[in-house]
Parts: sequence; structure tokens; C-alpha cells
Amino acid sequence: MLMAGCQSPPPLAEGDLTEMTIAEIHHAFKKRQLSSEQLIMFYLDRIATLDGQINAITVVNQDAITLARELDREFRRTKVLRPLHGIPIIVKENINTKGLPTTAGALALADFVPEEDAFIIQRLKEAGAIVLAKSNMAEWAFSPMHTESSTAGTTRNPYNTEYVPAGSSGGTGASIAANFGVIGLGTDTGNSIRGPSSHCALVGFRTTMGLISRSAIVPLYLRNDIVGPMVRSVEDATRVLEVMAGFDKEDPITKYGQGKVLDNYRQFLDRNGLKGTRIGVLTALSSNDPDPEIKALFEKALTDMEALGAEIIDQVEIPDFNNLRQNQWCSDFRKDVESFLGTWVRRDTIRTLEDIIRVGTHSDFAAIRLAYFTQNAGRGGTECLDVYIDERSIAFREAIEKVMDELNLDALVYPTWNHKPARIENFQEEYRGDNSQVIAPHTGQPAFTVPMGYTSENLPAGIQFLGRMFDEPTLIKLTYAFEQGTQHRKPPEL
Repeated sequence: MLMAGCQSPPPLAEGDLTEMTIAEIHHAFKKRQLSSEQLIMFYLDRIATLDGQINAITVVNQDAITLARELDREFRRTKVLRPLHGIPIIVKENINTKGLPTTAGALALADFVPEEDAFIIQRLKEAGAIVLAKSNMAEWAFSPMHTESSTAGTTRNPYNTEYVPAGSSGGTGASIAANFGVIGLGTDTGNSIRGPSSHCALVGFRTTMGLISRSAIVPLYLRNDIVGPMVRSVEDATRVLEVMAGFDKEDPITKYGQGKVLDNYRQFLDRNGLKGTRIGVLTALSSNDPDPEIKALFEKALTDMEALGAEIIDQVEIPDFNNLRQNQWCSDFRKDVESFLGTWVRRDTIRTLEDIIRVGTHSDFAAIRLAYFTQNAGRGGTECLDVYIDERSIAFREAIEKVMDELNLDALVYPTWNHKPARIENFQEEYRGDNSQVIAPHTGQPAFTVPMGYTSENLPAGIQFLGRMFDEPTLIKLTYAFEQGTQHRKPPEL
């Protein structure tokens, strides 16, 4: 399959391409063992052959091979690789991508094809990434439990297809886990990067609110929404973060990140990054009725961190935690989605929430949520403010960071989910243990999940690291050291 020049090392076999990192791919490009065109063709073949088992991909970019050829010619001419040169990316269906459908899984947007890219897609393309495909999602990003849309149906977990990949970015999670692309993009209102990453043995970064733009993305609750990488390694997530972070005049929240965005986050990729650190175990979440197997995996993760040089501070408690966590959600779905429709879709027939309901849905779950939003907005009638000015958000964040400061903690940890993934046929009854919803979406703090092992049903589980505002460097250091010291990531057998 892969041709090389007479003085090049032997070409890579197809089996060598699965699980390759960005750095490994670029090394192969430089050694003339691989081209972007060959890489794209490899992933397109995997999608065509294997996606029928999990239903993660909604549409493939028909221009991907042409784009890869252009990037290959550029590299031959310049001898320079862009940061993400020739790397295929899979994009969640709610992120605007020029020339490809952005449906949010909904019938109301089934034929919406944006005329321009979202800010973050522009940045990724400028860095050399190729949008390979779009991925299925829970309709309108409503469900953290499962990934079902009116436009594409239900996505299955590649590790055990009877189970959910969580939601709402389950299509991205399942596709990257199954090696259908190198980079995946998800969005996270409360869980939707970290939940599917945990369920699919991936690394998921929910970064500090304000670090990455959210413009031209179909919103759920814009005050909570964040877009971020879902990938197979901390290093790859860090490379994607470097490209995406930065100020966007179309997203006012990014003004808070000005002066705090670093050009080089990879400098914090330290295999010894856990040595001398203090890691706090957040008891309120980690001890909240965990499944015995998840509890055992989490305890083993703590032991592993100790062996890697960390001091574990057990039973960390946040004063008044149960009160502070209450009444944090603030729904502005109607306002946010109608703003998106008016700005990007611009059709007289689809302008309001009522128009969306009139068009309809094939999902009973989505129908219930849409009806809910016709009657509910704000927080008890109050305005939804961002995490930097909302009094409840500020109080919650300050209480957590005060304890972290008092105990000199580098991060707080807890299982990303306290229970295993639910079965698709019983997802509502079996949905339990989602810890991602509790803190980060409301406080604005960064929270990263990395694999911590598998249960007896071959279902992945993740551990989550919560940090201070804009302290991505510390979280990168900790998660990379844990990942490299434990090596839990393995591909599913499809």
C-alpha cells in the first residue's frame, strides 16, 4: 500500500497506522514512510469497513483526499510541516464546517450546510488539519446518557456494542476510539467531552472557560458550553489545545483568556510530572455510591500515582459543598439556539424554538427536552450570566480553590463516572454516577479525563483531574505522567 523512495526506510504497514500519534505520523512523513494521502485513505477504508458496527460517522468529506494531496505537495516543496499537517480530524455535528452538514442531529437543521467555518475549524485548518468526517451526536446535545439523533440514529460503544458511548459527543468518542481519525472534536456543556472520552478510553480536555472560542457552534447552554479535543493521548490533546486556544472577537468569553494563553503547552509534557505533587481525592464525588469495579480501578489509580511520586491527600472536603452545588444550572437554550439560527442559518422557516418543534424529531428523549424548554428559561426567572460574574459560580469556584490553596494541592481527582456505561436498551434506568456535571461546567475550571482501566465487560473507565482556572499546564503535566506511567489506553476489537 505505502510506497517509499529507494533511500527511504521500509514503508509502514497498515497495522502500524492504528493508534499513531501526531508526532509519530509527522516523523513518518519526514522519513517518507507515509504521506497524508495514504493516511487519509487508510482512515476512509476503516470507516467504510467498520463504522457499520458502531454508527459513529454521519458524513465523510469528499474533498479530503484532494486536500491531503495538496498538503503533500506543499511539504515536498517547503520541507516544512505545519503543526497539524495532514492530520485527519473528526468534527462533532454541531460545529460549523464549510461545505459539510452541521445538523446538531436534528431534522430542523438536516439540510443546513454552513458557508464558512467556525473560528476553531479555521485555526485547525490553518495548522494543516484535514476535516475527514462529521460525527453523530445526541440531538441538540441534550443527552449526557446516550448518543441518538434524528438524522443518524444511535451510536454504539466500540468496546461493547450493547452499551452507550455516553453523550452528547458519543460519535466523536466512538470514532476516535475505533481509529477512524487522529483528532476528534467534542463539545461539553456538562459532560459531553469527558463522559464519552471516559466511556471510550480516550483523553478529553475540558479547558478553562474563555481559553477556546465557542462561536459558530450550535449551543445548548452557551454559558457552560466548551469545545475541546477528544483523542488517544495527552500529547495529542495538548497539540490540539495549542492550535485552538486564543481570542475570538465573535466570542466575548475569550476576553478572559487574553494574556493567559500560552504558545507552547507541550513544554509541560513531563513523564515525571507527578513527582513531588499533592493530589487531593474529592470525597463528595469519589465516595458517592461507586460501582465496586470502578472503585477498585480508582483506588488502583491512586496507588499508581503514589508509585509515580505523588502524595495522595485523601478525603478532601469542600465546606458547604452540597449547598454550593445546588441551583447552578441556568437554561438559556431558547435564546442561544434562536441566536444561532438567526446568525448562521438565516431562514424564515426556522427562526424559533417553536419552528424546531414544528419540524419535529424522531427521538422521544429530544421531544421531551424541547417541550421542557418552551416553559423553562433562566434560573428561577433570573438572567443566565457567565461564570466570571455569576455569584453562585464564583462562590462555588472560590470555595474549591480556597481548599486547594490551603492544602497546597496541584489538582483534585475523582472517577469521571462512578458507574459503568449503561446498556443502550436501558440507558435511562442505568444512567448513574456522572461526576462531570457537578463542578467544572459551573465554576469554569479545567477538568481533564484520562483512561484508568476497564471493567469486566471490557468497558473503559476514566479518572478526572480538576485544576485551578487557567492552570492547564499543571493538568497537562499530571495527566501525561499518569498516562505514561500506566498505559491503560488500548483499541477496541471490531
